[in-house]
This record gives sequence, C-alpha cells and structure tokens, in this order.
Amino acid sequence: MNDSPGWATPGSAPSDGQEAAIPRPSEPKDGSAPTGQWSPEQPPPGQWSPPSNPAGGPGARPPAPGWGGGPQHRPWGAQPPAAKPGVIPLRPLGLGEILDGSVSALRAHWRTALGFSLAVSVVVQIAVVLMQRYLLPKPTNIDPNASGTEALRQASESLRTTLFSLAPTSLFTMIATLFTASIVTVVISRSVLGRPVTLSDAWAEARPRLLPLIGLTLLATALVMAIGIGPGLLMGSGGGAALAALGFLAACAVILWLQVSLALAAPALMLERQGIIAALRRSAKLVRGAWWRTFGILALTYLIVFLLSFLVSIPFSAIAVIVDGVSLSEFFESGGPSFGWPFLIVTGIGEVIVSTLLYPFVAGVMALLYVDQRIRREALDLDLARAAGLPGHDTDTPRS
Repeated sequence: MNDSPGWATPGSAPSDGQEAAIPRPSEPKDGSAPTGQWSPEQPPPGQWSPPSNPAGGPGARPPAPGWGGGPQHRPWGAQPPAAKPGVIPLRPLGLGEILDGSVSALRAHWRTALGFSLAVSVVVQIAVVLMQRYLLPKPTNIDPNASGTEALRQASESLRTTLFSLAPTSLFTMIATLFTASIVTVVISRSVLGRPVTLSDAWAEARPRLLPLIGLTLLATALVMAIGIGPGLLMGSGGGAALAALGFLAACAVILWLQVSLALAAPALMLERQGIIAALRRSAKLVRGAWWRTFGILALTYLIVFLLSFLVSIPFSAIAVIVDGVSLSEFFESGGPSFGWPFLIVTGIGEVIVSTLLYPFVAGVMALLYVDQRIRREALDLDLARAAGLPGHDTDTPRS
C-alpha cells in the first residue's frame, strides 16, 4: 500500500496510476477556488480568521477537539492549537518553523538522509579531486607588472580558465544536490505526517523522478548561464572577456528571478509526479504573490549555508596548506599555486563534511516551503490531517 500523503494538484490524480492516499476536491472550470478550499486572495476560514461558513457548511474546517461545538466555545481572539503529527504544525509556517522543521526531519531520519548524502558527497568529491589533479587547466600566471594590452590579455585568459575550471565542479555539485534533494523530499513528505521511512523506500519512490529532476534543473539554470556567458567566452579576446562579464551579470539577474520563481518546481515534480513543464508552471503559480517572502527565506538559508561552509572550510584549508608545504605567499598569489595530493585530499574531506550536512538541509527547506505554500493556498493541512489519521478528521469522507 502506498502511504505517501497524496500530493497531487487539486482535481488531479497521480500520473503513475496509483490511488492517492488523500481524496482530492474537484476544481471548477470557471477559475474559482476549489470547493472546500480557500482561494489565494481570501483568508482561510475557521482557524485563521473568524469563520465565514456556517458549521458543517462547504469549506468549513473540522473543529479541533475541545474547540467549538457543544457547550464549549472558543474564547474571543484565541486560536485552536494546530495539529502536529510530524515535524511541523499543520498550518501556515513561519521562517523559524521551516528551518527547524528541516533540521528536525534530518535528525529524525539521519540514517536515511545523511547516509545517502554522505555516499553521494564522497563519490562526487573523488571525481572533483581527480579532475582538479589531471583534467582541469592550471591557473594562469599573471604578471603584476604587465600593463595595457598584455594585462588585458592575461585577465581574459585568467577569467576563461577560471570559468572552465568551475564548470565541471559546478556540474558535479548540481547532480549531487539533485540526488540528495530527491531523497530528502521523500523524507520530508513522510516526516510531515510523522511516518517512518527507510532508504530503500525513499529511493524506490525517488528513482523514477531523477531524470526529469535533472532535466528540470538544466532547463532552469544551465541554459540561461550558457546564453549569458557563452558568446563572450567564444570570442576569446579582451572584448570577449568584457562581453562575458556583462552577460554573466545579466544571466545572474535572470537566474535569481528564475530560481525564486521555480524554487518549488523540484518538490512539485517529486511529490505530485508531474512533468517538467507542469512542475515549472506549478512552482510559478505557488510563488506568485509571495516572491519576496520566498526570496527572503531562500536568501537566509543560503547565508546560513555559506557561513557554515566557511567556518568548516577554514580549519581544513589551514591544515591542507601546512600538510602540502605551500607557503602563504604562494597560496595567495594571483595565479594560485599548483597543489599536490595532500592539499586536495584534506580540502576534499572538508568539502565532504560540508556537503553531507548542508545538501539535505537546503533540500528540506525547499520541500517545506512547498508544503507551506500549498497550506496557504490550497488548504493542504486538511488533507494532511486526514492522511495522518488525526482525531476529528474523517479519512473516508471527501471534502465537499
């Protein structure tokens, strides 16, 4: 029996033919809000505002135990406590609850999430170290006394070499992030309901969606970057370097907008089993009207990731320099030294530790942002409460 929470879009069914665990309400064709849900423009009934529907009427939320009905009445201005079958309360989430929910899910299922993340990080870091040692071009030596055309030529070659060196590493990192995100998204979907999940279960559910997930990410980011910096890199001159720099800045602005607007596409693709284009549209629809809130949460998340990565990398970089016998002047020189195996291995260990901890954290935040937006826009908390079998929620009667 499939115990996934049934994440399909209201009015739709999973594309793989499996029966959803949560009944879905019908969605009118006239564009109005589905019956039993509130529209994005209206406040949710019952728990979050004074009830606008009569008791038992269409769209009314089931009263929580001890609140409303019979001789008991809700005190003026008070709200019933939100049910919490798993790592988050079933209501619209705050920033702290999203971050804490991601950490709590990883702590509850650390063998599944962190074990998989560790294995992926080790494989990717070995590939990166081998590429840095044997395949990637050596850093360009820059003469500090060069001027005029020569200085411009050296800057252009240095920029081109740096970009070519970063591209394979970024590609491997992206693939590792996607593999980890696929597993963590499944873990989060079970953790919200307070259900256990094993690595084999998570992998069996995530595996069919990996190729669409990779295609989704390539479509959303790599294509824009290639269009932005490709022409300048192909020119290979001073003008090409300037064009590449301008294209890179323009591409970054476009990618920032795209990454926020499409941040929920991966969870939608994984949990709703939609196609790539449908997942992109789904994310844009969920983020619409909440772009700045989504941007703020993602910006804070990546700031935390950057600070933790920096703090972990400092001691490993210092140890690597000492073990490799590289002087500080050589380490900070313009072109960069040619590092040996000790340096690459020690810094690689540090990168594995950082990746193992931070890849799942970011994926968890993305998944919980998706859950939060569906709770706010589609009353997903009612479906989740029924799927979790909470008292006061009829699991057999669909919302009418």
